[in-house]
Amino acid sequence: MPSSARTATLRDAVGLGVAVGLYGVAFGAAAAGAGLDTWQAVATSALMFTGASQFAMIGVLGAGGGAFSAVGSALLLGTRNTVYGVRLAPMLAPQGWLRRAGAAHWVIDETTAMAVAAPDRELGRLAFWVTGATIYLGWNVTTLVGSLGAAALGETAQAALDAVVPAAFLALLWPRLQRSAREPGVQRRVALGGAVVALALTPFVPAGVQVVLAVVAVALAGRPRTTTSPREAAA
Repeated sequence: MPSSARTATLRDAVGLGVAVGLYGVAFGAAAAGAGLDTWQAVATSALMFTGASQFAMIGVLGAGGGAFSAVGSALLLGTRNTVYGVRLAPMLAPQGWLRRAGAAHWVIDETTAMAVAAPDRELGRLAFWVTGATIYLGWNVTTLVGSLGAAALGETAQAALDAVVPAAFLALLWPRLQRSAREPGVQRRVALGGAVVALALTPFVPAGVQVVLAVVAVALAGRPRTTTSPREAAA
């Protein structure tokens, strides 16, 4: 393996990991605003470790939703990691239960993107593990910082934390809606459709349920459709 390629992979993995890890501050602050203790916020980041699902859970709890709605929203958003795992399993091929558990825990958007973008299998493995380790360490440290910082604020300042969850979601979603994203038109329609369903249901269902139903509606609308040949149609 050329040393220049390895160096470039390490540089990109660490750079991305540091940038993404800083979002943990927003999660820690949002968790404190939603009523979670510092140890609960840190445990959530350490054990769940998937940003969108964490923000979804905190958003539902902060809006007064129940535990079932919060967990349901988090699980639905986290199902994409299963698809990522299927894609990465042949590349990583971790040996032993400890490495398999660690690999599964670190399968997220960023580690998958870095691994798949690598020019070969060895660099893909390196990109996955370095990106995962950097994000995991940064995310958990900044979660602690954000939670402690929010806990030290007064009630007036904590009221401003209501904007943290939607702002963080927008920051995560926006790159996927740019023209450079894959099939941007489809992604915009899916995002708009999910938003319309969620907003329409908000006055009628408990907090968090509208998120679950919006995801289900979008999934059903986007399911594969079988095509019918002219001969079958004529029959």
